[in-house]
Amino acid sequence: MEELSKLRQEIDRIDEEILRLLNRRAEVVLRVAEIKRKTDEKFYVPHREREIIERLKKLNRGPFPNDALRIIFREIISASLALEEPLKVACLGPLATFTHLAAQRHFGSFAKIIPVDSIKDVFESVLEGTAEFGVVPIENSNEGVVSYTLDMFMDVDLKVSAEIMLEITHNLLSRDGDIRKVKRIYSHPQAFAQCRNWLERNMPEVETVDTTSTAKAAELAADDPEGAAIASDLAAKMYDLKFIKRSIEDNKNNFTRFLVISDEYPPPSGKDKTSIMLSIKDKPGALFEVLTPFYKEKINLTKIESRPSKRKAWEYIFFIDVEGHIEEKKLREALKAIEKYCIFLKVLGSYPKSEIMNKGVEEL
Repeated sequence: MEELSKLRQEIDRIDEEILRLLNRRAEVVLRVAEIKRKTDEKFYVPHREREIIERLKKLNRGPFPNDALRIIFREIISASLALEEPLKVACLGPLATFTHLAAQRHFGSFAKIIPVDSIKDVFESVLEGTAEFGVVPIENSNEGVVSYTLDMFMDVDLKVSAEIMLEITHNLLSRDGDIRKVKRIYSHPQAFAQCRNWLERNMPEVETVDTTSTAKAAELAADDPEGAAIASDLAAKMYDLKFIKRSIEDNKNNFTRFLVISDEYPPPSGKDKTSIMLSIKDKPGALFEVLTPFYKEKINLTKIESRPSKRKAWEYIFFIDVEGHIEEKKLREALKAIEKYCIFLKVLGSYPKSEIMNKGVEEL
Protein backbone atom coordinates (compact mmCIF):
# COMPACT_ATOMS: atom_id res chain seq x y z
CA MET A 1 0.00 0.00 0.00
CA GLU A 2 2.91 2.33 0.69
CA GLU A 3 4.32 1.71 -2.80
CA LEU A 4 0.88 2.28 -4.33
CA SER A 5 0.55 5.56 -2.47
CA LYS A 6 3.92 6.74 -3.78
CA LEU A 7 2.97 5.85 -7.37
CA ARG A 8 -0.28 7.78 -7.05
CA GLN A 9 1.61 10.79 -5.73
CA GLU A 10 3.92 10.57 -8.74
CA ILE A 11 0.88 10.47 -11.06
CA ASP A 12 -0.49 13.58 -9.31
CA ARG A 13 2.80 15.41 -9.88
CA ILE A 14 2.82 14.39 -13.55
CA ASP A 15 -0.78 15.58 -13.97
CA GLU A 16 0.10 18.93 -12.41
CA GLU A 17 3.02 19.28 -14.83
CA ILE A 18 0.76 18.43 -17.78
CA LEU A 19 -1.70 21.10 -16.59
CA ARG A 20 1.10 23.67 -16.28
CA LEU A 21 2.33 22.92 -19.80
CA LEU A 22 -1.19 23.04 -21.25
CA ASN A 23 -1.65 26.54 -19.88
CA ARG A 24 1.78 27.56 -21.13
CA ARG A 25 0.79 26.21 -24.57
CA ALA A 26 -2.45 28.21 -24.40
CA GLU A 27 -0.51 31.41 -23.69
CA VAL A 28 1.61 30.83 -26.82
CA VAL A 29 -1.54 30.15 -28.84
CA LEU A 30 -2.98 33.51 -27.77
CA ARG A 31 0.20 35.24 -28.93
CA VAL A 32 -0.11 33.47 -32.28
CA ALA A 33 -3.71 34.69 -32.49
CA GLU A 34 -2.58 38.31 -32.06
CA ILE A 35 -0.14 37.97 -34.95
CA LYS A 36 -2.79 36.32 -37.16
CA ARG A 37 -5.23 39.17 -36.50
CA LYS A 38 -2.64 41.73 -37.57
CA THR A 39 -1.73 39.82 -40.76
CA ASP A 40 -5.26 38.63 -41.65
CA GLU A 41 -4.12 35.00 -41.66
CA LYS A 42 -6.60 32.17 -41.18
CA PHE A 43 -6.94 30.96 -37.61
CA TYR A 44 -7.46 27.30 -38.55
CA VAL A 45 -4.85 25.63 -40.76
CA PRO A 46 -5.81 21.93 -41.12
CA HIS A 47 -2.48 20.72 -42.47
CA ARG A 48 -0.68 22.33 -39.50
CA GLU A 49 -2.88 20.30 -37.13
CA ARG A 50 -2.10 17.15 -39.10
CA GLU A 51 1.64 17.90 -39.00
CA ILE A 52 1.55 18.32 -35.21
CA ILE A 53 -0.23 15.01 -34.64
CA GLU A 54 1.83 13.04 -37.15
CA ARG A 55 5.10 14.36 -35.66
CA LEU A 56 4.03 13.34 -32.16
CA LYS A 57 2.94 9.89 -33.33
CA LYS A 58 6.39 9.34 -34.83
CA LEU A 59 8.07 10.50 -31.60
CA ASN A 60 5.84 8.31 -29.43
CA ARG A 61 7.70 5.25 -28.11
CA GLY A 62 4.80 3.96 -26.01
CA PRO A 63 3.27 2.42 -24.07
CA PHE A 64 0.69 5.22 -24.57
CA PRO A 65 -1.29 4.26 -27.74
CA ASN A 66 -1.14 6.48 -30.84
CA ASP A 67 -4.93 6.33 -31.38
CA ALA A 68 -5.47 7.85 -27.93
CA LEU A 69 -2.67 10.35 -28.54
CA ARG A 70 -4.43 11.53 -31.69
CA ILE A 71 -7.75 12.04 -29.87
CA ILE A 72 -6.16 13.92 -26.96
CA PHE A 73 -4.18 16.30 -29.15
CA ARG A 74 -7.16 16.87 -31.43
CA GLU A 75 -9.03 18.09 -28.35
CA ILE A 76 -6.07 20.19 -27.17
CA ILE A 77 -5.87 21.83 -30.59
CA SER A 78 -9.66 22.30 -30.70
CA ALA A 79 -9.66 23.98 -27.28
CA SER A 80 -6.67 26.13 -28.23
CA LEU A 81 -8.36 27.23 -31.44
CA ALA A 82 -11.44 28.22 -29.45
CA LEU A 83 -9.21 30.63 -27.48
CA GLU A 84 -8.30 32.32 -30.78
CA GLU A 85 -11.66 32.16 -32.52
CA PRO A 86 -14.32 29.37 -32.41
CA LEU A 87 -14.27 27.30 -35.58
CA LYS A 88 -17.73 27.23 -37.22
CA VAL A 89 -18.75 23.97 -38.91
CA ALA A 90 -22.10 23.40 -40.66
CA CYS A 91 -23.60 19.93 -40.76
CA LEU A 92 -26.91 18.25 -41.47
CA GLY A 93 -29.03 18.63 -38.35
CA PRO A 94 -30.38 18.20 -35.82
CA LEU A 95 -27.60 17.88 -33.26
CA ALA A 96 -26.66 14.39 -32.03
CA THR A 97 -26.98 12.80 -35.49
CA PHE A 98 -24.13 10.76 -36.94
CA THR A 99 -23.17 13.75 -39.11
CA HIS A 100 -22.78 15.83 -35.95
CA LEU A 101 -20.71 13.03 -34.41
CA ALA A 102 -18.48 12.90 -37.51
CA ALA A 103 -17.95 16.67 -37.38
CA GLN A 104 -17.12 16.59 -33.68
CA ARG A 105 -14.64 13.75 -34.06
CA HIS A 106 -12.86 15.54 -36.91
CA PHE A 107 -12.82 19.09 -35.56
CA GLY A 108 -12.93 18.39 -31.81
CA SER A 109 -15.45 19.16 -29.09
CA PHE A 110 -14.76 22.92 -29.03
CA ALA A 111 -15.77 23.59 -32.63
CA LYS A 112 -19.08 25.42 -32.99
CA ILE A 113 -21.37 22.97 -34.80
CA ILE A 114 -24.12 24.69 -36.81
CA PRO A 115 -27.00 22.29 -37.59
CA VAL A 116 -28.90 23.04 -40.82
CA ASP A 117 -31.96 21.51 -42.45
CA SER A 118 -30.52 20.02 -45.64
CA ILE A 119 -27.33 19.07 -47.48
CA LYS A 120 -27.93 22.07 -49.75
CA ASP A 121 -27.94 24.32 -46.66
CA VAL A 122 -24.55 22.93 -45.63
CA PHE A 123 -23.06 23.99 -48.97
CA GLU A 124 -24.75 27.40 -48.81
CA SER A 125 -23.50 28.02 -45.25
CA VAL A 126 -19.91 27.60 -46.44
CA LEU A 127 -20.51 29.66 -49.60
CA GLU A 128 -22.05 32.51 -47.61
CA GLY A 129 -19.32 32.43 -44.95
CA THR A 130 -21.54 31.60 -41.97
CA ALA A 131 -19.37 28.49 -41.55
CA GLU A 132 -15.73 27.89 -42.49
CA PHE A 133 -16.34 24.22 -43.13
CA GLY A 134 -19.23 21.88 -43.86
CA VAL A 135 -19.63 18.15 -43.26
CA VAL A 136 -21.81 16.11 -45.64
CA PRO A 137 -22.39 12.34 -45.99
CA ILE A 138 -21.20 10.86 -49.28
CA GLU A 139 -21.64 7.08 -48.94
CA ASN A 140 -22.46 4.22 -46.60
CA SER A 141 -20.77 0.84 -46.82
CA ASN A 142 -24.18 -0.90 -46.80
CA GLU A 143 -26.56 1.62 -48.36
CA GLY A 144 -24.32 3.10 -51.09
CA VAL A 145 -23.78 6.65 -52.32
CA VAL A 146 -25.69 9.75 -51.15
CA SER A 147 -26.84 11.03 -54.53
CA TYR A 148 -27.88 14.51 -53.42
CA THR A 149 -24.36 15.29 -52.20
CA LEU A 150 -22.95 14.39 -55.61
CA ASP A 151 -25.58 16.57 -57.30
CA MET A 152 -24.55 19.58 -55.19
CA PHE A 153 -20.94 19.31 -56.36
CA MET A 154 -22.18 19.76 -59.92
CA ASP A 155 -23.46 23.27 -59.27
CA VAL A 156 -21.38 24.56 -56.35
CA ASP A 157 -17.73 25.55 -56.60
CA LEU A 158 -16.49 24.25 -53.24
CA LYS A 159 -13.59 21.92 -52.54
CA VAL A 160 -13.27 18.66 -50.64
CA SER A 161 -10.64 19.33 -47.98
CA ALA A 162 -10.91 16.13 -45.90
CA GLU A 163 -12.82 12.89 -45.47
CA ILE A 164 -14.13 11.25 -42.30
CA MET A 165 -14.77 7.53 -41.93
CA LEU A 166 -17.25 6.93 -39.12
CA GLU A 167 -18.19 3.51 -37.80
CA ILE A 168 -21.97 3.46 -37.41
CA THR A 169 -22.97 1.94 -34.09
CA HIS A 170 -26.61 1.80 -33.00
CA ASN A 171 -27.50 1.67 -29.30
CA LEU A 172 -30.79 1.03 -27.53
CA LEU A 173 -31.30 3.87 -25.04
CA SER A 174 -33.92 4.88 -22.49
CA ARG A 175 -34.35 7.16 -19.48
CA ASP A 176 -33.44 4.52 -16.89
CA GLY A 177 -31.88 1.74 -19.02
CA ASP A 178 -34.54 -0.83 -17.99
CA ILE A 179 -35.62 -2.96 -20.96
CA ARG A 180 -38.65 -4.27 -19.03
CA LYS A 181 -40.31 -0.82 -19.07
CA VAL A 182 -40.03 -0.28 -22.84
CA LYS A 183 -43.37 -0.23 -24.67
CA ARG A 184 -42.23 1.59 -27.83
CA ILE A 185 -38.98 2.30 -29.66
CA TYR A 186 -38.29 5.47 -31.64
CA SER A 187 -35.78 5.75 -34.48
CA HIS A 188 -35.12 6.60 -38.11
CA PRO A 189 -36.37 3.93 -40.61
CA GLN A 190 -32.80 3.24 -41.77
CA ALA A 191 -31.68 2.55 -38.19
CA PHE A 192 -34.61 0.15 -37.71
CA ALA A 193 -33.63 -1.64 -40.93
CA GLN A 194 -30.02 -1.99 -39.75
CA CYS A 195 -31.15 -3.46 -36.39
CA ARG A 196 -34.03 -5.62 -37.62
CA ASN A 197 -32.61 -9.02 -36.61
CA TRP A 198 -31.74 -7.92 -33.07
CA LEU A 199 -35.18 -6.39 -32.55
CA GLU A 200 -36.96 -9.51 -33.86
CA ARG A 201 -34.95 -11.74 -31.53
CA ASN A 202 -35.14 -9.60 -28.41
CA MET A 203 -38.18 -7.28 -28.62
CA PRO A 204 -40.57 -8.72 -31.23
CA GLU A 205 -43.75 -7.39 -29.58
CA VAL A 206 -42.57 -3.82 -28.94
CA GLU A 207 -44.05 -1.04 -31.10
CA THR A 208 -41.63 0.80 -33.41
CA VAL A 209 -42.18 4.48 -34.22
CA ASP A 210 -40.45 6.13 -37.21
CA THR A 211 -38.77 9.52 -36.66
CA THR A 212 -36.98 12.01 -38.91
CA SER A 213 -33.60 11.26 -37.31
CA THR A 214 -31.98 9.20 -34.58
CA ALA A 215 -31.46 12.46 -32.68
CA LYS A 216 -35.21 13.15 -32.75
CA ALA A 217 -35.75 9.59 -31.50
CA ALA A 218 -33.49 10.29 -28.52
CA GLU A 219 -35.37 13.51 -27.79
CA LEU A 220 -38.72 11.67 -27.79
CA ALA A 221 -37.37 8.85 -25.60
CA ALA A 222 -36.10 11.39 -23.08
CA ASP A 223 -39.71 12.58 -22.58
CA ASP A 224 -41.32 9.12 -22.60
CA PRO A 225 -40.91 6.90 -19.50
CA GLU A 226 -42.06 3.88 -21.55
CA GLY A 227 -40.04 4.79 -24.64
CA ALA A 228 -36.60 3.88 -25.93
CA ALA A 229 -34.54 5.09 -28.86
CA ILE A 230 -32.06 3.60 -31.27
CA ALA A 231 -29.40 6.28 -31.51
CA SER A 232 -25.72 7.18 -31.14
CA ASP A 233 -23.44 7.51 -28.11
CA LEU A 234 -23.53 11.28 -28.62
CA ALA A 235 -27.35 11.27 -28.45
CA ALA A 236 -27.15 9.37 -25.16
CA LYS A 237 -24.91 12.10 -23.71
CA MET A 238 -26.92 15.02 -25.05
CA TYR A 239 -30.31 13.70 -23.90
CA ASP A 240 -29.10 12.05 -20.67
CA LEU A 241 -30.18 8.57 -21.70
CA LYS A 242 -28.87 5.28 -20.33
CA PHE A 243 -27.76 2.30 -22.37
CA ILE A 244 -30.06 -0.70 -22.45
CA LYS A 245 -27.81 -2.41 -25.01
CA ARG A 246 -24.83 -1.18 -27.01
CA SER A 247 -24.14 -2.05 -30.66
CA ILE A 248 -27.41 -3.71 -31.67
CA GLU A 249 -26.79 -3.29 -35.41
CA ASP A 250 -26.97 -6.51 -37.43
CA ASN A 251 -23.88 -5.72 -39.53
CA LYS A 252 -20.87 -4.90 -37.37
CA ASN A 253 -18.91 -3.65 -40.40
CA ASN A 254 -21.01 -0.56 -41.14
CA PHE A 255 -19.24 2.69 -42.02
CA THR A 256 -20.36 6.02 -43.39
CA ARG A 257 -17.95 8.25 -45.26
CA PHE A 258 -18.32 12.01 -44.86
CA LEU A 259 -16.65 14.79 -46.83
CA VAL A 260 -15.45 18.07 -45.36
CA ILE A 261 -16.10 20.97 -47.75
CA SER A 262 -14.45 24.39 -47.77
CA ASP A 263 -13.15 26.99 -50.21
CA GLU A 264 -9.75 25.31 -50.64
CA TYR A 265 -8.00 21.99 -50.23
CA PRO A 266 -4.77 21.27 -48.30
CA PRO A 267 -1.24 20.74 -49.66
CA PRO A 268 0.08 17.18 -50.15
CA SER A 269 0.47 15.03 -47.03
CA GLY A 270 2.07 12.00 -48.71
CA LYS A 271 -1.04 9.85 -48.18
CA ASP A 272 -3.67 11.62 -50.26
CA LYS A 273 -6.77 10.98 -52.29
CA THR A 274 -8.22 13.12 -55.10
CA SER A 275 -11.91 13.25 -56.06
CA ILE A 276 -13.02 14.23 -59.57
CA MET A 277 -16.30 14.44 -61.47
CA LEU A 278 -16.56 14.01 -65.23
CA SER A 279 -18.96 13.39 -68.07
CA ILE A 280 -17.88 11.58 -71.23
CA LYS A 281 -19.04 11.46 -74.82
CA ASP A 282 -21.67 8.87 -75.72
CA LYS A 283 -19.66 6.56 -77.95
CA PRO A 284 -18.16 3.04 -77.85
CA GLY A 285 -15.05 2.81 -75.70
CA ALA A 286 -15.47 6.25 -74.14
CA LEU A 287 -15.04 5.04 -70.55
CA PHE A 288 -12.03 2.92 -71.60
CA GLU A 289 -10.39 6.03 -73.09
CA VAL A 290 -10.88 7.93 -69.83
CA LEU A 291 -9.56 5.17 -67.58
CA THR A 292 -6.52 4.22 -69.69
CA PRO A 293 -4.34 7.24 -68.71
CA PHE A 294 -4.75 6.32 -65.02
CA TYR A 295 -3.59 2.79 -65.84
CA LYS A 296 -0.58 4.07 -67.80
CA GLU A 297 0.46 6.36 -64.94
CA LYS A 298 -0.06 3.49 -62.44
CA ILE A 299 -2.64 5.50 -60.49
CA ASN A 300 -4.97 3.42 -58.37
CA LEU A 301 -8.72 4.17 -58.61
CA THR A 302 -10.40 3.57 -55.25
CA LYS A 303 -13.96 4.42 -56.33
CA ILE A 304 -16.00 4.98 -59.47
CA GLU A 305 -19.71 5.81 -59.31
CA SER A 306 -22.06 6.87 -62.11
CA ARG A 307 -25.38 8.64 -62.02
CA PRO A 308 -27.64 10.49 -64.50
CA SER A 309 -26.58 14.10 -65.11
CA LYS A 310 -30.26 15.23 -65.04
CA ARG A 311 -29.38 17.67 -67.82
CA LYS A 312 -29.67 15.44 -70.85
CA ALA A 313 -31.29 12.04 -71.34
CA TRP A 314 -28.84 9.12 -71.03
CA GLU A 315 -25.95 11.42 -70.11
CA TYR A 316 -24.05 10.28 -67.02
CA ILE A 317 -21.73 11.89 -64.51
CA PHE A 318 -18.90 9.79 -63.07
CA PHE A 319 -17.62 10.40 -59.55
CA ILE A 320 -14.07 9.00 -59.23
CA ASP A 321 -11.63 8.76 -56.32
CA VAL A 322 -7.96 8.16 -57.12
CA GLU A 323 -4.88 7.84 -54.96
CA GLY A 324 -2.53 10.82 -54.99
CA HIS A 325 -2.63 14.62 -54.82
CA ILE A 326 -3.44 16.98 -57.69
CA GLU A 327 -0.02 18.60 -57.27
CA GLU A 328 1.70 15.31 -58.19
CA LYS A 329 3.00 15.27 -61.76
CA LYS A 330 1.64 11.85 -62.76
CA LEU A 331 -1.89 12.75 -61.67
CA ARG A 332 -1.76 16.09 -63.49
CA GLU A 333 -0.56 14.28 -66.62
CA ALA A 334 -3.39 11.74 -66.40
CA LEU A 335 -6.03 14.46 -66.01
CA LYS A 336 -4.55 16.39 -68.92
CA ALA A 337 -4.73 13.24 -71.07
CA ILE A 338 -8.40 12.55 -70.31
CA GLU A 339 -9.58 16.14 -70.71
CA LYS A 340 -10.05 15.76 -74.50
CA TYR A 341 -12.42 12.83 -73.95
CA CYS A 342 -14.63 14.67 -71.45
CA ILE A 343 -17.63 16.89 -71.96
CA PHE A 344 -17.17 18.06 -68.37
CA LEU A 345 -14.28 17.61 -65.91
CA LYS A 346 -14.02 19.00 -62.39
CA VAL A 347 -11.45 18.35 -59.66
CA LEU A 348 -13.37 18.39 -56.38
CA GLY A 349 -10.32 18.33 -54.16
CA SER A 350 -7.21 16.55 -52.89
CA TYR A 351 -7.07 15.60 -49.23
CA PRO A 352 -5.47 13.16 -46.76
CA LYS A 353 -6.90 9.65 -46.62
CA SER A 354 -8.99 9.11 -43.53
CA GLU A 355 -7.78 6.75 -40.82
CA ILE A 356 -10.34 4.40 -39.30
CA MET A 357 -9.65 4.66 -35.60
CA ASN A 358 -9.99 1.93 -33.04
CA LYS A 359 -13.64 1.92 -31.93
CA GLY A 360 -12.93 1.40 -28.24
CA VAL A 361 -10.42 4.23 -28.11
CA GLU A 362 -12.70 6.58 -30.06
CA GLU A 363 -15.33 6.26 -27.31
CA LEU A 364 -12.98 7.72 -24.65
